[in-house]
Amino acid sequence: MEWNKKLISLVTVVMVTSFMGTFLISSINIAMPAIAQSFDLSAVMVSWVVTSFLLSSAMFLLPAGRWGDLTGVRRLFKTGIVIFTFSTLLCGLSGSGGWLIIFRFLQGIGAAFTNTSGAALLVAAFPPRYRGRVLGMSVSAVYLGLAVGPFAGGLLTQYLGWRSIFYLSAFLGSVTTFLAFLFLGQEETAPGQGRRISALGTFFYMAGLVDIVYGSSVIPGIRGWILMGGGGLLLVLFWMSEKKASIPLIDTRLFTHNRLFAFSNLAALINYSATFAIVFLLSLYLQKVRGLTPRDAGALLMAQPVVMAILSPFAGRLSDKIQPRFLTTAGMTLSALGLAAFSTLTDSTSLGMIVFLLAGIGLGFALFSSPNMNTIMSSVDRSRYGLASGTASTMRVIGQIVSMTIVTLFFASRFGNQALQEVPPPVFLNAMKWGFTVFALICSVGIYLSYSRGKMDRGK
Repeated sequence: MEWNKKLISLVTVVMVTSFMGTFLISSINIAMPAIAQSFDLSAVMVSWVVTSFLLSSAMFLLPAGRWGDLTGVRRLFKTGIVIFTFSTLLCGLSGSGGWLIIFRFLQGIGAAFTNTSGAALLVAAFPPRYRGRVLGMSVSAVYLGLAVGPFAGGLLTQYLGWRSIFYLSAFLGSVTTFLAFLFLGQEETAPGQGRRISALGTFFYMAGLVDIVYGSSVIPGIRGWILMGGGGLLLVLFWMSEKKASIPLIDTRLFTHNRLFAFSNLAALINYSATFAIVFLLSLYLQKVRGLTPRDAGALLMAQPVVMAILSPFAGRLSDKIQPRFLTTAGMTLSALGLAAFSTLTDSTSLGMIVFLLAGIGLGFALFSSPNMNTIMSSVDRSRYGLASGTASTMRVIGQIVSMTIVTLFFASRFGNQALQEVPPPVFLNAMKWGFTVFALICSVGIYLSYSRGKMDRGK
């Protein structure tokens, strides 16, 4: 295949956008202690600075996937970049923790639009034999953002303050917006234009997520359990309504009749549920318990995403040659072992051991992510690329929400409304230990799903 200017421009724009989103996520994790001190936030409120972004992303990813199929993914991609850039600037200008959480929520909506349309743009533009390669390049940009974020975030926080992270991200967003409007061109004709998705199903889905996530932050009070139970019921109603919808947010038949699609998405959900909160917890551990500066903590936490960024393209190419399930199973196994080891951390664990474990989990994630995404996108026909991309992105973000919800549950039950700075280190270590234990158990389930998904048909 010959790479022309159009294809190069497309890959570049998607990669820059992918880098920008994860750079912000990973750099903000390092700035959490500084943000907590700036606004005198409790541990639970600190977790909401991360969770609000993930919640809105999850709420809008599935609807965005269908909107992309019905009205065109290029238009959706451009809209997402504009929303993301503007809300990022507002985050930097926030005058309180509450406003920061609100603007992070808006930021997540923009991220949902770009995440769900980016993979669809790439898959639609390249033939099947090149999908693993270009998706690997996109995932590599994601991990490059994760790799640069901790160190850059630590430097910015230590020398310029945490707000500088948002200002830099807003600048990157402006550049990306310019590139997108310059190179992506006009929208192609969308065959489903003018049709509408189910409003009732959308309501059940969004309300269910909000109830579950908010409920976790007010546990162990009875209100928290009621909200989480009600949220679960709303998601059941969502699934039932989707079976009858003419244009569903999620095609339930793909989960009930397409084993490859279903198991690959569930494996992604498991993987992100088990691994997303690693950097969040370790950032607090390194700065609160071990006394590292934001700069030094960020430099140490680079170990995991650097390995992911370097090896993801190779894993993507390898998945074009051998069955992806072998790669994803190996990756999930490495992640489970690393998480189990993290549950044994103490206040005197060698920093070298922490770097080693992070690198091992980074290798596991690289072996899992690109091959898994290749499997998901190759298990559906062209007309469902937007839906498949949106579903995969939703599994990722819901997994991230589950990961942060588990952390919030332990924080709320053990710390209450204590300010983060006032939590005794032994109490924090105990909460972190149980969090990593739960994550390791969750990841073990993903090993079965990864291997049992079946073979990918490369002829599709």
